[in-house]
Amino acid sequence: MRFENKKDLDREERAIIKFVSTFKGGYNKLGDNDIDFEVLHNDKVISYVEVKGRLRELDKAFPLPIAVRKLVKLSDKRVNPVIIWACEDGIIYSKVKDLEGTIRYSGRKPRAGSTNDLELMAYYNNNNNFKIIKYKNEL
Repeated sequence: MRFENKKDLDREERAIIKFVSTFKGGYNKLGDNDIDFEVLHNDKVISYVEVKGRLRELDKAFPLPIAVRKLVKLSDKRVNPVIIWACEDGIIYSKVKDLEGTIRYSGRKPRAGSTNDLELMAYYNNNNNFKIIKYKNEL
């Protein structure tokens, strides 16, 4: 069962637009059972990106969570895998190869119909491998 709603998808799109604007790139949304985006520069795929919603402001976002299965799926793409955490006031991102964190069985309060609310999760504290970009009154 999919739990993403229009607000979640809008948050994702705002984050990827901010990310690709840093190098005048483009993006394509991938299928429902794939990772989120392929990123383009000069019509060539240069990266694959997973965007995770983080319903907090940047200064309260850490530690950053992500399901380990998402890391594996993204890393299997092999072409510069990047994770973006879409916060209320900006984005935090890193290449997967630069992430250093902890792994534990955790997640969120289980929801009816969900099989992945409790699972193996990775958590990342702030360090120099993260880039942070604030939104500037763009909606």
